[in-house]
Amino acid sequence: MDLLRFATAGSVDDGKSTLIGRLLYDSKSIFEDQLESVELASKSRGNDYTDLSLLTDGLRAEREQGITIDVAYRYFATPRRKFIIADTPGHEQYTRNMVTGASTADLAIILVDARKGLTEQSRRHATIASLLRVPHVVLAINKMDLVDWSEDRFEEIYRDFADFSSKLDIPDLTAIPLSALLGDNVVTRSAHMDWYGGTSLLHHLEHVHIASDRNLQDVRFPVQYVIRPQQSAVQDYRGFAGQVASGIIKVGDEVLALPSGLTTTVAAIDGPNGPLDEAHPPMSVTLRLADEIDVSRGDIICRVGNHPAPTQDVEAMVCWMDADAMTVGRKLGILHTTRMARALVKDIAYQLNINTLHRDTDTHELGLNSIGRVKLRVTTPLLLDDYDDNRTTGSFILIDEATHRTVGAGVVRGT
Repeated sequence: MDLLRFATAGSVDDGKSTLIGRLLYDSKSIFEDQLESVELASKSRGNDYTDLSLLTDGLRAEREQGITIDVAYRYFATPRRKFIIADTPGHEQYTRNMVTGASTADLAIILVDARKGLTEQSRRHATIASLLRVPHVVLAINKMDLVDWSEDRFEEIYRDFADFSSKLDIPDLTAIPLSALLGDNVVTRSAHMDWYGGTSLLHHLEHVHIASDRNLQDVRFPVQYVIRPQQSAVQDYRGFAGQVASGIIKVGDEVLALPSGLTTTVAAIDGPNGPLDEAHPPMSVTLRLADEIDVSRGDIICRVGNHPAPTQDVEAMVCWMDADAMTVGRKLGILHTTRMARALVKDIAYQLNINTLHRDTDTHELGLNSIGRVKLRVTTPLLLDDYDDNRTTGSFILIDEATHRTVGAGVVRGT
């Protein structure tokens, strides 16, 4: 059974948490004690109905304000597929949390209130989904019950979004009219919108094709840990553990270890349940190599004729996540796959207005929740791919060296 990771995004009160609650409730993925807790919380707030949004708004501050602040992760499964949901905040000041939730998503659900239509946050989240190369986007036009299930209103909002997204890189866009509160078109088809010829949201999530989204051509295996048991029973065991970022690795393949440049072959692949003939993303395995070559944490194992070029000059789109602005000359830690280095901010080329897509070249810093193009110089060569080719080796995080806080996230993409 395969796994689909998806993130929800949209403006405040568009119904993201209610939608996730409805998915969990109607797919029978809620324990009885969870439902009882939500029912009690709903009554304490004076609601005459069960507020399913409380299933995901787990923080006390979220329940008191009726908003989502942090990224709430939930897990459920149907007979066809497993799901990991990232319910991301709607407020502009929590844009960084949306970046966090969407960074590993296969699909993004962008909710729009049918009464309000597209908002700045709708455009903001569509732009972020495009920058993060989320392969599939669902435009969920919610609260259709409050516009009398109007087909004209649905088509109007869809046209507005399609016009805006035509400037972005969204390869697969699907629009679904629904009512999260009442359950129409969430798990089952709606009887109120017979003009809609598509499927319910859950049916789409179960059947959207994601296997071809993975890069199975370029072998990239970042080494996370070197396993040397030092026990008499396995005295000569030397394995390199990590998660396959892309490509297919088979026993007997000739491989290259970077940055050393040494070549060898794969002698064995050990999985959680025993030996394997091959490994593919996102499997976590241990590789054993035929030769005793020097490979350490942070190195990357790849194909001899297909490998990234080491570089100390990094140019990337960065989402800044810290209250203290990013400025030219600032020194930061940078974590790329499993390799840690130090970085110097050499230049901030522009800040992107993600509502209008305008590039402000007059800026000299990036403030909290800003996104811009940045040039970095790193102390240790990094093995970077273009983010469009590999979301793992084409991304990194920036760390404040004094506090060890994550202060930025970057993706390597062409201009």
